[in-house]
Amino acid sequence: MARNAGRRAELADAGIRVLAREGSRGLTHRAVDAECGAPTGTASNYFRSRADLLEGLVARIGERFAPDPEVLAELASHPPDRASFARHVRDIVRRLSAHPEVTLAWFELRLEAARRPEVADLMRGVLLEGFRADVAYNRAAGLPGGPAEIALFHYAVDGLLLDRLTVPIDPGTSTDEVVEALVEGLL
Repeated sequence: MARNAGRRAELADAGIRVLAREGSRGLTHRAVDAECGAPTGTASNYFRSRADLLEGLVARIGERFAPDPEVLAELASHPPDRASFARHVRDIVRRLSAHPEVTLAWFELRLEAARRPEVADLMRGVLLEGFRADVAYNRAAGLPGGPAEIALFHYAVDGLLLDRLTVPIDPGTSTDEVVEALVEGLL
């Protein structure tokens, strides 16, 4: 198996674009090669099977969603109150909105998990790990809200992003206004 981490990331990013644009049915090794401008067979050298490709995309999406340590440090400099929690949620929404194809690919994987047990198994582990990490971060930062509230914010943010990245029901209301209303209503 090929070991060039940069090339693997390029291929995974191409796979993310294909997944976001074409859906799961359009995601093939050849489609990834074509999207990346790579010779046929390159993606299969890095991701031997479809399962490996999906795992690679999930890992790459996680890398691309990761918070900037400098932003986290700035967020941590504020008192741990509702306003600070709202800043954190706005940062999450900003990161998930910055590259719509990454979030749309994530939603495609969530939908594919409803259809295919092997994708559900992959996604379940990643989602539960992320949720536990969010709860632990919130607790360590002294921010308001426990596991139930963090789950509600996951549900709300997923819905907000699905709305904003597809067909918004209220495009006149700013995303920041929605986040403020969510924080006020859920905490």
